[in-house]
Amino acid sequence: MSICLAAGGSAALLLGAFAFQHLGGLAPCKMCIWQRWPHGAAIVLGLLALVLPGPVLPVLGALAALATGGIGLYHTGVEQGWWQGPTTCTAAPVGGLTPGELMDHIMNAPLVRCDEVPWQLFSLSMASWNMLLSLGLAAIWLIAARKSLAA
Repeated sequence: MSICLAAGGSAALLLGAFAFQHLGGLAPCKMCIWQRWPHGAAIVLGLLALVLPGPVLPVLGALAALATGGIGLYHTGVEQGWWQGPTTCTAAPVGGLTPGELMDHIMNAPLVRCDEVPWQLFSLSMASWNMLLSLGLAAIWLIAARKSLAA
């Protein structure tokens, strides 16, 4: 049950990020993309842990959650001006355009900055929420690892 909750939590956070991007129109910055990869790994680890018992996969799931939480902390620090972030930023992905359309898109595309907060809830940015929720997911993963040792 803990494995499903932990992997499901990563799936929910990842789906939320995609919803903000594709339904809400908030293009992700470079660090937003970085935060997504460990959630994807945690989902795969959760699926594997359902069929391969033992503590190793839940511990790896906890590490994935801690990785995305760490990136979220770093991103939060960049947003708050505590430290400098990457010097490059990303724009929304494009595809299926002619060379002329692609050039127009590049020239008119908004720059997605890692040090700006496009959305917040209770004064916390998406990166901050990712950090906090991912720390909770790491704890759930560790509970699952402990339960698998006792079994």
